Amino acid sequence: MYNAKVRNVIRYVFPAIFSNVCFFLFTIVDAIFVGRGVGTNALGAINLVSPVIMAVGAVNMLISIGGVSIYAVRVGQGDIEGANRVFRHGMVFQLCASFVFTLAGTLFVERICALLGANETFHQLAVEYLFWYSLFIIPSALSIGLQNYCRNDDAPGLVSMVVIVTTVCNIFGDWFLIYPMAMGTKGAAIATGISQTIGLLIILVRFARKRGNLRFGKTKLNAGLFRDIIVHGLPEGISQLATPVMTLCMNFVLIQRIGDLGVNAFSVISYIASFSMAAFFGASEGLQPLFGQSYGAKNEKDLKFYFKAGLSISAVGSAVITVLAILLGKQICGLFGADATTTEYVAAALPQFAVGFIITAVNVMISAYLYSTERSALSTSISILRSLIINSAVILILPHMFGNGAIWFSLLVYEAIVLVIAAILLRRSERNGIQFQ
Repeated sequence: MYNAKVRNVIRYVFPAIFSNVCFFLFTIVDAIFVGRGVGTNALGAINLVSPVIMAVGAVNMLISIGGVSIYAVRVGQGDIEGANRVFRHGMVFQLCASFVFTLAGTLFVERICALLGANETFHQLAVEYLFWYSLFIIPSALSIGLQNYCRNDDAPGLVSMVVIVTTVCNIFGDWFLIYPMAMGTKGAAIATGISQTIGLLIILVRFARKRGNLRFGKTKLNAGLFRDIIVHGLPEGISQLATPVMTLCMNFVLIQRIGDLGVNAFSVISYIASFSMAAFFGASEGLQPLFGQSYGAKNEKDLKFYFKAGLSISAVGSAVITVLAILLGKQICGLFGADATTTEYVAAALPQFAVGFIITAVNVMISAYLYSTERSALSTSISILRSLIINSAVILILPHMFGNGAIWFSLLVYEAIVLVIAAILLRRSERNGIQFQ
């Protein structure tokens, strides 16, 4: 039994981490090709619009994770028809939300970039990237949603394969559109959109062949089920907002206190941070089906095993990422084509920032454990503190109290505060054992 649980962890968690990291490579590859093929200012421009892109991703994950959390519990209860009803509602919700984002990102792109602080140096480069990125939001959102449901439908290998294919397509597309075609930031956005569309088409083959339990079909829409999806997905959606809110606040402080050098340096550091978050969320998303199915089956022993395994994977994995980020900081800058001044600044600031990764990974896993076990209110409270309140307050206040250099310790400070709060709330929640519903 123990070996079976270990195999489940390996089968679900590591493909999910791999898939999330590969998915994030879309952004990394865009940045590398843009930084080397267009210039450092183009890299800074993409960093300025990244809060919007990550916010769109956060809403997509809110809807997707909210749906699959309910789906996994119903599968654990043996209610396949009810699980499919959740799936159909989730995909309708995903389609409507992505349509709204597409309209906003194409019709109001100039105003959005101005609000994000894109000055004359970055404005046109940012506008081009965001406009073309927005045109592909619908296929991208549907692809992400279907991947999460397929992972819960006993097909983690298929999801990994789809991510590999789309990543390869994105790399080729970036090279072709930025170098031979000289399309700049617009080319990077188009390459990402086309590759995501290819991924959507591949994963739809599973549905055409009627593999697994998931089925498209007619269903009577229920407002209560949409509400349940939001409630269950809110913790993850808010957690996903942590990175864009951090980026927005950091960019604001850096522009005011350090200038273009700070923005360009953070454009590199933020990619490292986002890569790390992709791995952390991959671990939590991989364990989510195991959490949900164990909870639905009222199996407390398995649930505790998977939670401890998740904490161990998060702590060890994040420690490895932290060490590698510190040791390879200058080489990473070279990948992005950063100039010598930016590289030296990053090398000095990155160790101070990266030490917060380990605590971040643990906080993400605790949140996933809570929302997967019908404690969405508790998980949402922690996510709001971590992603909207404490992080922005620390980033904005810390430099005023301790000087400009203190901004790079912001991640460590606010994640540590949240961990203390989360540990206390979790302990109180389980003082009488896990309450199954």
